[in-house]
Amino acid sequence: MIFVISGPSGCGKSTLVKRVLGDIKDVKFSVSYTTREKKKSEKEGEDYYFVSINKFKSMIEDNKFVEWAIVHGNYYGTSRREIEKKGTRNNLLLDLDVQGAQKARERFKKAAFIFILPPGFQELKNRLEKRERESLEDIQRRLKVAQKEIRSYATFDYIIINDKLDTAVWDLKSIINSQHCRLDLCQKEIIPILRSFSERE
Repeated sequence: MIFVISGPSGCGKSTLVKRVLGDIKDVKFSVSYTTREKKKSEKEGEDYYFVSINKFKSMIEDNKFVEWAIVHGNYYGTSRREIEKKGTRNNLLLDLDVQGAQKARERFKKAAFIFILPPGFQELKNRLEKRERESLEDIQRRLKVAQKEIRSYATFDYIIINDKLDTAVWDLKSIINSQHCRLDLCQKEIIPILRSFSERE
């Protein structure tokens, strides 16, 4: 089962994903490719695959991405190989920007799409400022983009308001666990049960 988690920059989706990965065993993380610079706290192959613009464009030409987008001046993309390698037998979490999530919906018809909302504009601004890794100009640009991205909430299946982190983590884990009870995903397990009852008629 694929879970696409999205929301504006600073909403806390990456933090939520990391917490869930540590709590649920059969959940894997789809590592995206990006052309932006690697931060000191990030690890190659765990947070992102960091590549050059030329390498990324070459992968686009070779049709190696299921979705890609340019976000805040940098390229981001989800590779087919990553989905095939990790998504066959596990729940797979995709941490995507709003553009990427919209493209992913075209590919993954049965995926669950989850939008992370900050508790308000001012709180989002405070979170971006606390990062201390973006300039004032970058923060203003991200906030303007966020004002547009927020309008996309209605196109998602689930909404999580990330006000209190522990509550938001519980909400995300609940969504993941509940998907296993969807009728369309339980058909194979239901058929022999129904058959056992029909044999008694």
